[in-house]
Amino acid sequence: MAHEHHCVVIIGAGLSGIGMACHLARDCPEYGFSILERGDNIGGTWDLFRYPGIRSDSDMFSFGYQFRPWNALKVLADGPSIRQYISETAEEYGISQHIQFGCDVIAADWSSTEQRWRLTVQAKAGGPSRTITCDFLISCTGYYNHRSGYLPDFAGIEQFNGQCIHPQHWPDNLDYAGKSVVVIGSGATAVTLVPAMAESTAHITLLQRSPAYIFSVPGRDQLSALLQRFLPESWVYKMARKRNIAVQRWMFKAAKRWPNKVRSLLLKGVRKQLPDGFDMSHFSPRYNPWDERLCAVPDGDLFKAISSGKASIVTDQIETFTEHGIRLTSGKQLNADIIITATGLQVQVLGGLALSIDGKPCVVNQQLTYKGVMMEGVPNMGWIFGYTNASWTLKADIAARYFCRLLKHMAEQQHKTAVAHDAEGCAVEESIMGALQSGYVQRANEVLPRQGSKLPWRLLNDYARDARMLLDEPIADPYLQFGPASSVRSSVTAEAQVN
Repeated sequence: MAHEHHCVVIIGAGLSGIGMACHLARDCPEYGFSILERGDNIGGTWDLFRYPGIRSDSDMFSFGYQFRPWNALKVLADGPSIRQYISETAEEYGISQHIQFGCDVIAADWSSTEQRWRLTVQAKAGGPSRTITCDFLISCTGYYNHRSGYLPDFAGIEQFNGQCIHPQHWPDNLDYAGKSVVVIGSGATAVTLVPAMAESTAHITLLQRSPAYIFSVPGRDQLSALLQRFLPESWVYKMARKRNIAVQRWMFKAAKRWPNKVRSLLLKGVRKQLPDGFDMSHFSPRYNPWDERLCAVPDGDLFKAISSGKASIVTDQIETFTEHGIRLTSGKQLNADIIITATGLQVQVLGGLALSIDGKPCVVNQQLTYKGVMMEGVPNMGWIFGYTNASWTLKADIAARYFCRLLKHMAEQQHKTAVAHDAEGCAVEESIMGALQSGYVQRANEVLPRQGSKLPWRLLNDYARDARMLLDEPIADPYLQFGPASSVRSSVTAEAQVN
């Protein structure tokens, strides 16, 4: 069998991976690349999740790729539409032919001698493994485990006689018509499921341990619809994208600067959409806005479902599952035919692959992140990690463009390797997602890379500043070292050094 080698290997054919490949095809056509995808389809997250009502939680003008405008007027698009958008983008830019499906990258080892990555790739479902090499590796795997979601250790769960389902593993053709359903959770998945299922169920209950901030957004961009009557579509797209990015950033900054005022504004918006006298404690979080992500609901669909009586909300803690449902610590019993555990994500980095340098395991959570796109001490490797306080794709787009700039610089200067190095000891305990207090973020601290005390090791989470840093600042700087990997000091932390 011929040895398989590529200039660039991208892991993952989701939103980030396809975007990265499109930028390579557009800006670096001389670089051969391959996309290794564990699943059978394009789409990543948007292929994996199939639960009712699945949709984006960011507006589509900023969630879509900058180089391929999303011109539909629906603000929060549904999952199938996003999956189709990603697939059509791959076809338009000739990316589909570069994807290898059913390829699980289980290990990646950098060889300083060969100055390339050696990837151990296993066929789906435990099939045979093979080796693929590449000069540059880019991980576009997101930050959670696609194989299993997070499920707390619920007491008595084995006693429940009905169906218990995690949204990450939604069964085909689930019949919930006329049945009593309980959804456990308070995040984006939970607030999406309840209104989507409410019309068909006998009754659906949102059971939350503590409230989250939920706000309503228009289901359709009426301003852009009006402007399209008079202006070219491309102009309308650019204006809507610029406007929405600015609004997202303003809302985040306002929440951090005036948390009490923003809290009051958000709760006032909820109160307007619920019946008089409704118990607002169910929508009044104990934390400040943007200490955790906010949940957007189109046209207030969750509030409409609750107001109609088809759905209800309960704030309490689970004492135990029972044969017929859930008993709460308050003593209340919630009977259910189906219980949906929308309890969050199981955080995982690099798709779970074993990362090593010259055979020595690299402990990812001991490494700093350089400009949010590379890990300190790891040669010729990038990763796409989008925003958690804005549309994921905003960061993914500019990160992909940065890698194209880096590859061009290396070619022009005839560099074989690039590796970031912190000579000043800037590491702090905070992970790259440490600014958020969500449960999945706190669990992620054990596996995610560290932040630093200053740039370029500290994440900005600011699109305008990140764009300047990644797209305008010179590639060469005091922190990024070029040359043969053997001549560059590697600061990789090996397991042998930790234990």
